[in-house]
Amino acid sequence: MATHPIPAAEIFKAYDIRGIVGKTLTAGAVRAIGHALGSEAAARGQHAIALGRDGRLSGPELADALAQGIRAAGVDVIDIGCVPTPVTYFAAHHLGVHSCVSVTGSHNPPDYNGLKMVLGGETLYGDKILDLRRRIAEDDLRHGAGERRAAAVVDDYLARIAGDVKLARPMNIAIDCGNGVAGAVAPALFRRLGCTLTELYCEVDGRFPNHHPDPSRPENLRDLIRVLAEGDAELGLAFDGDGDRLGVVTRGGEIIYPDRQLMLFAADVLTRVPGGEIIYDVKCTRNLAGWIRERGGKPTMWNTGHALVKARLRETGAPLAGEMSGHMFFKERWYGFDDGLYAGARLLEILSRAADGNTVLAALPNTVCTPELNIKMREGEPFELVRRLREQASFAGASEIITLDGLRAEYPDGFGLARPSNTTPVVVLRFEADDEAALARIQQTFRAAIDAVWPGLQLPF
Repeated sequence: MATHPIPAAEIFKAYDIRGIVGKTLTAGAVRAIGHALGSEAAARGQHAIALGRDGRLSGPELADALAQGIRAAGVDVIDIGCVPTPVTYFAAHHLGVHSCVSVTGSHNPPDYNGLKMVLGGETLYGDKILDLRRRIAEDDLRHGAGERRAAAVVDDYLARIAGDVKLARPMNIAIDCGNGVAGAVAPALFRRLGCTLTELYCEVDGRFPNHHPDPSRPENLRDLIRVLAEGDAELGLAFDGDGDRLGVVTRGGEIIYPDRQLMLFAADVLTRVPGGEIIYDVKCTRNLAGWIRERGGKPTMWNTGHALVKARLRETGAPLAGEMSGHMFFKERWYGFDDGLYAGARLLEILSRAADGNTVLAALPNTVCTPELNIKMREGEPFELVRRLREQASFAGASEIITLDGLRAEYPDGFGLARPSNTTPVVVLRFEADDEAALARIQQTFRAAIDAVWPGLQLPF
């Protein structure tokens, strides 16, 4: 008979555990997951796990429950408190435990929370997350009495970045933390690097009263764009709810999407790692491959998902990877985990070498493109829609159909993408083209293809 109630299957996602607090994600469920996580850690020879949490109102209760579960497996917990997720990842390295878990709902609404987990340097995803539920169901749990102690690592994190990243000149920037936990660390970091700051919503408030903390959505960048227009800041940086993703806005209000940020990072990294492999996900601009090759690098398109990209980074030893969602992974000079704050620091380092960083950003190759667009469907339907597109749809004029992750149709003058999200029941779409006419043509091709295999869907384009 199981020691714990078995948590709801729906909270075990592809890259993390995530659910609605008090409904699908309860303290009892998190305690059980902690016991399973501790048991898995022990089986891997891990003796301690660093524990951090974001600024959500449910964080303290769930972190306590998680710590109880981990300790019940005989594994120690090192509590680093309320910190951005990348600081929790940093703690795993800095404290020498190589394992950590962050209690975070990332950029989900306030009533959500979840867990991002690393054991022995490996981010858990897919079957390894599902295996935690199996352990609970089969009572395959170790029993012991681990200890809990506190550790302060934020100062060491700030010192590590400030010791590595050097700005060529002082910069005046605006930052928007969206009341997420990045607000507890970002202002101190950027002041330490020599920046003058305009702060927006840097008070940590798990209700997110001003706007949703997701910089991948243009509507969440409106306040930052307004502040840049009204003030004298050179650049705007925005962070998501747990600080592992970066958004960038120019003084003129242009959003520099992460795939264009990655161009800048790749050009910089390849000056020190000649021939290095640069990994990017299927949602990124088609300009990246040529840009990387021109600078002597090896471009690799990969599946979307922070855990999948991190796994690929470990396998290949690549110095850099990035995702369209805003996750940036620096292995060169850093640890290979996604960190929006560190990415922001590296961006400023590059831009500070120019008299005006906006000119550097404006010079990056650009296209006509859409942000991520979502088709909302029922659970399981997005995968079925993409399967039908792969097997039945035709995409006239496409030079290549890439099925690495969803379906990406490449054209001489652009691309269209449809992929099922691994975290919510939506099909994610993205379109890019050389001009508006080409974009409209590619979108019409996709509209016809989707309508042919699944008539009547409400399409967001």
